[in-house]
Amino acid sequence: MSDERIATNYKLTRLVRTQSSEIYLIWDEDRRLGQLDLHFAHDTIHGTLILEADLSVEQEEGLIAQIDDDVVHAYLPSFDREDFLITVFRGEEISNYTDSSGAMDDMEDEEE
Repeated sequence: MSDERIATNYKLTRLVRTQSSEIYLIWDEDRRLGQLDLHFAHDTIHGTLILEADLSVEQEEGLIAQIDDDVVHAYLPSFDREDFLITVFRGEEISNYTDSSGAMDDMEDEEE
């Protein structure tokens, strides 16, 4: 990442936290930008960032720096960790499913 990154102030809303992982939604004011899944594996942190909006390279680097500062650094500072690996994808939410919603049954009815 370049030293000249755009400062960001995205809102990270935690959905799930376990002993070894966290999931966040990322917001730019009231617009959802994406989702972040983090997995803490001893001295290496693995992240999957799915962006739902186009960001410039500088904005993306700023977001990753904010994630490091606001979330990852609280778990394991950069001087104590082996690596912070993050993979960035561009995608969109198609739908979601839960055992209690019956969404899977609704889809089967539509296909018939």
